[in-house]
Amino acid sequence: MRVARGTLLRNLAGSIGVLCTVAGLAFGLPAIDSALPAVRPAGTGPYPVGGGVTVTPPPGARLDVTLTRPRDTRGTAVFLVGTVRYVIVVAPFDGSLAAAAQRLRDKITRGHQITGKEFPTRTTTGLDGVEGTYAASGRSGRYLVFLAGDVAIEVTVAGSAPALRAALAAIEASTRTITYRGGKP
Repeated sequence: MRVARGTLLRNLAGSIGVLCTVAGLAFGLPAIDSALPAVRPAGTGPYPVGGGVTVTPPPGARLDVTLTRPRDTRGTAVFLVGTVRYVIVVAPFDGSLAAAAQRLRDKITRGHQITGKEFPTRTTTGLDGVEGTYAASGRSGRYLVFLAGDVAIEVTVAGSAPALRAALAAIEASTRTITYRGGKP
């Protein structure tokens, strides 16, 4: 049984079309994705982190849109202030402030060392928390943790010592604006 030459040519043309479409998707979409900026200006007003939490970013901060994930019950916001990375993570939590602080310290000590003591801190909206410092080779950092309603708010700030010193006042002012608008405070 012979297949007509026209049918073979149509099948060949269709196969080439499918191959070109797959190649376009395989190479075109990543090229478009890499052409889009991963970082954009954060703006000046309150930014919704997630879980009913908002924060006013530091002046001139940029938002890393590849790592930022605001959601209804949890969220992550990653800001860059110069070369300093300022991260806020909101997650459901059922425990004490001491337990939330220990959980964050456990995360930090994978590759870093907690330095100094913890101190109480408070936002301008009345959220009580604790803050401390940590270090790694060539990097310094601060951490803060707050409890609000049924969520823990974890803040980490990291950068080289000179960059952190330069950005710290603006970041501290920003952390004081953390607000919880969820259920019970």
